[in-house]
Amino acid sequence: MSPAAPPARSRLCVFVIAYHAESTLQRVLERIPAAVLEGYDCELLIVDDASSDRTFEIGAEWKRRHPELRMTVLRNEYNQGYGGNQKVGYAYAIQEGFDLVAMLHGDGQYAPEELPRLLEPLAAGRADAVLGSRMMERGAARRGGMPLYKYLGNRVLTAAQNALLGTSLSEFHSGYRIYSVRALRALRFRLNSDDFHFDTEIIIQLLLARQRIVELPIPTYYGDEICRVNGLGYAAHVMAATLRSWFHRAGLLHQRRFDPAGDTNRHYDLKLGYPSSHTWAIAAVPPGARVLDVGAGPGGVARELARKGCRVDVVDQHPPDREVEGVSVHLQDLDGPLTLDLGGYDHLLLLDIIEHLRDPEDFLDRLRARLDHRPRRLILTTPNVAFVVQRLMLLFGQFNYGRAGILDRTHTRLYTFRGIRHLLRDAGFRIRVLRGVPAPAPKVLGDGWLGRLALAVNLALIRLSRSLFAYQIYVEADSTPDVDFVLASTRRHSAARAAGLATERRP
Repeated sequence: MSPAAPPARSRLCVFVIAYHAESTLQRVLERIPAAVLEGYDCELLIVDDASSDRTFEIGAEWKRRHPELRMTVLRNEYNQGYGGNQKVGYAYAIQEGFDLVAMLHGDGQYAPEELPRLLEPLAAGRADAVLGSRMMERGAARRGGMPLYKYLGNRVLTAAQNALLGTSLSEFHSGYRIYSVRALRALRFRLNSDDFHFDTEIIIQLLLARQRIVELPIPTYYGDEICRVNGLGYAAHVMAATLRSWFHRAGLLHQRRFDPAGDTNRHYDLKLGYPSSHTWAIAAVPPGARVLDVGAGPGGVARELARKGCRVDVVDQHPPDREVEGVSVHLQDLDGPLTLDLGGYDHLLLLDIIEHLRDPEDFLDRLRARLDHRPRRLILTTPNVAFVVQRLMLLFGQFNYGRAGILDRTHTRLYTFRGIRHLLRDAGFRIRVLRGVPAPAPKVLGDGWLGRLALAVNLALIRLSRSLFAYQIYVEADSTPDVDFVLASTRRHSAARAAGLATERRP
């Protein structure tokens, strides 16, 4: 037998971001461990951001002196900024098909000797991004020479960001980062700032794309490098980016940069464990019910109902993200003709789907036409466009469509409580329950005391005015047959009755 082929080595791009680094660049390159250069299919990439010194020339000279190394030296013709220069390096790593990209600073602030340890979680498949943290080991940052004002600023900013993002990172502001290129492809990092808060924005993007972040401690070194960061301006930009992401997750102020790349329905996740449209809809369906989940999205509600012993079918233009035993899947464009036999179902779910349809009135008419005299319980939810926050945003000229929320860019219709009542009345449904759903604060603020407090306040305000303070509209209604069905049924039964009378009259 021929020997087994050795496992393929990960393709690694060691990306040295450089600006006015003529006095430090060579030493940084010398310190890159042989274990990295030889243990990976490695290429060194130096990107000089239009320095006016000899940074580019030093990189080029190093390449000539080390022909055994795969190395690329680039110089931006125009200064792109710290974030803009990172975009160049990451775009290069994506275009050239690397698996991993590790960023080093040309000024030597981050120790190249730590690369093998930082690469290990990525090489082992346990992480999508590794952040080197100067704050994980108590006192290490100050011992490494970090100025007190920077140390305190780092701590305060990180604490505020953790509170807003529901995270527990030890540091958001280290520049020592290693990424899976697959993870970078899932991020819209090209839309990020060209300034220093690019680093914050890309962490937020990783979190929103549900990428795995691992922090590892690194030594801190502050030498005689020139600090090019305006501390107060940086802090303001960082907090603004973090707050924008908070509003984005709440569906109030869409920021396209925070949408993961790709077009799927996976971002429509469940809202369970607190008062929400999903919690109420699942609770309203009794165990053992026969349910049709129309526009089921990733299939989370169907899975929860199946756990209750319900017999569930789902219909959507996208398949659920995983199969569930006992759940049948029907792929169908809901704007096209309905082909399903609805006779066997007693509960129909239309959860956050009616607003996506091209002609909701026609859809409900077609749905009703396939029902008989037996009432079916319809459970419907839809966003409330008259939500107070949306009204305030419009007052200030903001009407931002996004990936999710009230102004989801795939919404074709927007409803108020009065509008949904009229829609269902005209479609022949008798409303039994009409409730206001609070905003999903635990999803945005985390499932701690802050998220729960915001939820309780929202519920109290809904009791004062659901049309003003409800984030969504929740409806339970019973179906009635349409006139064509009633006429056909009347004809059949009348003919049968007439035939019976004729039989009775015969001698």
